[in-house]
Amino acid sequence: MRPMKIILITLLLVISFNSFAGNAYPRVPDLTITPGSLCNTPDTHRYPEQIPYCERGLNSFDKELVFLAYRKIGWSLSGERSQYKVDHLIPLCAGGSNEQDNLWPQYYTISKLTDPLEPLGCEVLAKGNITQKELIELLIKAKLNTKDVPVVLKQLKKLRNK
Repeated sequence: MRPMKIILITLLLVISFNSFAGNAYPRVPDLTITPGSLCNTPDTHRYPEQIPYCERGLNSFDKELVFLAYRKIGWSLSGERSQYKVDHLIPLCAGGSNEQDNLWPQYYTISKLTDPLEPLGCEVLAKGNITQKELIELLIKAKLNTKDVPVVLKQLKKLRNK
């Protein structure tokens, strides 16, 4: 019975290692590094809510800091740098900031899924059909679980047509 336990434990360790090793890039933002933050030095205010808006203002050094933070916690971020973008967890158009705590390295396959949500969400926000708080909750929900993207997209389309 004892050899069977050792084989089982070894198998579980190999499976666990392989599942982590197969994830060379984060599929979701790590909320300990990227909890999200709002614009606190606005260039202007937008929408019926008068949401503070920060212009895009990231340079290559800022972006590299994002990659370093994620590598520090164990992500290899393998592949070409061009396969990643630095994503704002809370989009600028929804009042997000350019601060490091609102940024994460998003792989292109993930951005293809979540990117359509942001302009649609901000369009709904501009119409006053959703609050900033509600939109941020929806966007973060989708970014933390990409399986929720179709549901969130459907909700935003309904609100756009309201």
